[in-house]
Amino acid sequence: MSTPTAPARERVAVTLSYAAQGLGYAVVVTSLPAFKDRLGIDDLTVSLLVLLVCVTAALGSVGADVMAKWRGSRVALAAGLAVEALAFVSVIVSVLLPDPAFVLFAGAFGLYGLGLGAVDAGGAMQGVLVQRQYGRDIMGGYFAAYTAAAIVGAVVVAGASAVGAAVIAPLVVSVLLAVTVAAWGLRVFDPARAAAPIGAHARTPLPRRGVWLFGLVILAAFTVDSAVSTWSTVYLQDDLLATAALAPIGYAAYQAAILVTRLVTDRAAGRFGRARVVTVATAVSVAGCALVAALPLPIAAVIGFALAGVAVGALVPLAFTSAGALSPARSDEIIARVNLFNYAGAVLGAVMLGLLADAPGLGIAFLLPAALLVPVLFITRRFRAPVSAGAVADRAGRDAASVDR
Repeated sequence: MSTPTAPARERVAVTLSYAAQGLGYAVVVTSLPAFKDRLGIDDLTVSLLVLLVCVTAALGSVGADVMAKWRGSRVALAAGLAVEALAFVSVIVSVLLPDPAFVLFAGAFGLYGLGLGAVDAGGAMQGVLVQRQYGRDIMGGYFAAYTAAAIVGAVVVAGASAVGAAVIAPLVVSVLLAVTVAAWGLRVFDPARAAAPIGAHARTPLPRRGVWLFGLVILAAFTVDSAVSTWSTVYLQDDLLATAALAPIGYAAYQAAILVTRLVTDRAAGRFGRARVVTVATAVSVAGCALVAALPLPIAAVIGFALAGVAVGALVPLAFTSAGALSPARSDEIIARVNLFNYAGAVLGAVMLGLLADAPGLGIAFLLPAALLVPVLFITRRFRAPVSAGAVADRAGRDAASVDR
């Protein structure tokens, strides 16, 4: 039986898992220029490595689903963090060898993708389980920790580069954090299991329509995220001729908007309801993308990218929250499936905007993520309002009764 402080400890542990994920991801992506120089690879190779991570991350999400059915999402999340740590160690070894080993490096990136997908899915599974104990929205706080840690990760890489310790020192920090959180999490993460056991027959099918609806919301949000993350600096510097100092400000403004939004999302959802928060956030981001496309001016682009971050900040935690509420007794399985749309959006935003960069142009291309956000405005009623802890427990119990163990 859980002690009164158990939910608080679980919340801290899950929050740290999101922080470890954000820090590690930021360290990897901001170290790509150093990897290029050390290994002598070109931009096409880097793009293929990023694609490899997306593909293996999808496999990692599927693996988390299987592990959640077998041992619970607690084990899935801890295992994902351990795999990421092993991948970071492999990257370190591959770049430290006198003759850098690209095959080992590529294998490490593939392994990192597996861990990334497992942590993405396992973290959301655990987040929903802990949220149920609180009876109110807290997912925004998890993702805020992810964003804040990602900012810290980028700063750590910049600082390490300044003192001549680029790549290795930040990766070591990522390894230590991932291992520490995984080891502690095995004891502290929520032990509940919200999935039909392997081999069991579930009398109630998964809510596939809901999975697709919230999955498409995740796809739209991560298309925006990938588009801005990949192309905002390029657009400002190459198309709008912004200075080298100004060009990265678009991405910085975007990340700042995500962080602020995630810090206020939980409270706003509790006060105004999830549907209203989703409507406002989506409309603001559509306007932001449209502003980028309509006004080819550096200041307009920076403001537009900041506005685009509002939807990413709010939609991701609220989509996972509402998806998990579709069938509480099987939320682990639902979240693993919804999480798969994350990687499709990541590829779509990066690749499609690149294909549209020459014609009709990169600025106009930002209408693509705006177009994907528009349908979200028509399904806002599907975002469930916060419910009490008791009501959630009652419903979970009823759903669990429908699973044939």
